[in-house]
Amino acid sequence: MAEEADAPGRLLERVFLVVADETEEMSNALRFAGRRAQHSGGRVALLAVVEPADLGNWLGVGQVIEDDQRRDAEALLHRMAEEAYRMTGKMPILHLREGDRREEVVKLLQEDKTISLLVLGTAKGSSPGPIVTYLMSHLGGSIRIPVTLVPGDLTPEEIDQVT
Repeated sequence: MAEEADAPGRLLERVFLVVADETEEMSNALRFAGRRAQHSGGRVALLAVVEPADLGNWLGVGQVIEDDQRRDAEALLHRMAEEAYRMTGKMPILHLREGDRREEVVKLLQEDKTISLLVLGTAKGSSPGPIVTYLMSHLGGSIRIPVTLVPGDLTPEEIDQVT
């Protein structure tokens, strides 16, 4: 894939987006993205999404839960950022959003034109996972970049071989 220039003589850096969560498949996606970024001189971007707590009349409790979720998401982003930095030698781009995770992935891809590839890990077993399923049904015209699906049963060594 040819790199685009944002100004005459200057090439844009390839950015590989990974959705940060606590799943095993996310680890595979991060490793894949990190290795691709390392080998192409690109950079990893990480997205964590805090989903709103729907507690109706218990707004105070909902706010406490959302604050806890935000702290957890920030901690996750920092852990994943350290891992990405170890692999690539570059600080990743961090995105923290609030809303439905699947919808926020699509919104970020529509808004951030620097992202060149979305890397998702698929769950082991028969279902690829909720984000993969959602994106496959909404790919129409809303996503303008390639999506790479990293099988959940790949070992780190196998990921290294294909990147």
